[in-house]
Amino acid sequence: MNNPFSFSGKLYLLPTTLGDNDPLEVLPATVQQQVERIETFIAENEKTARRAIKKLVPEKSQPSLQFFLLNKHTDPAEIPSFLEACKAGKDLGLLSEAGCPGVADPGAEVVKIAHREGIQVVPMVGPSSILLAMMASGMNGQNFAFNGYLPIDKAARKSEIRNLERLSLEKNQAQAFIETPYRNNKILEDLIQTLHPGTRICVACDLTLSTEYIVTKTAAEWGKTKMDLHKRPTIFILQKDY
Repeated sequence: MNNPFSFSGKLYLLPTTLGDNDPLEVLPATVQQQVERIETFIAENEKTARRAIKKLVPEKSQPSLQFFLLNKHTDPAEIPSFLEACKAGKDLGLLSEAGCPGVADPGAEVVKIAHREGIQVVPMVGPSSILLAMMASGMNGQNFAFNGYLPIDKAARKSEIRNLERLSLEKNQAQAFIETPYRNNKILEDLIQTLHPGTRICVACDLTLSTEYIVTKTAAEWGKTKMDLHKRPTIFILQKDY
């Protein structure tokens, strides 16, 4: 089979930890090996990316590293130039702020361009909060949807919660989403108030950390539970079964 790629440099998708824990507790040695040899990275924030690299490979020289920043301030017209390293035959690393690049992560835009340009994309194994939550939820892992963030407006948010509940019943489909951590308690309160009492809700927070908490209960049962999710990274999943 002929090589389908136009360039020898590859784009490595390098996962990071989901919190401040030892990276080798959740990342395989292959990720460490790639970070050890790659010198050019794409990241949302240079400071946190350097910190992640240092934790994973403490002896790696930092001054020689090159970073391209990909976040809400990045001019989309600049993104294709990030991949010049691959065109020059060098491997490039795409780092997520937390978890896996390209999933609920701006890195997806770089990956799209890499495919268009004929650059090989190499995903590395690491923790995905979405998949970890689904695995542990007891909900339909054969058919689920990740919906990102719900609307900020209270009325629109409750309307979307009802819509997701309807879809979960019609399609037998688990519905996952996230919220800004400081609004977690409010979103759980909205779920309890808006959903049918028998609809199941999974709350999965602090995944892979020592404070990890993953519990699935009905909306009615959550209404009797005291839980503080303030500023704790959380995945919410709901499913209506009847």
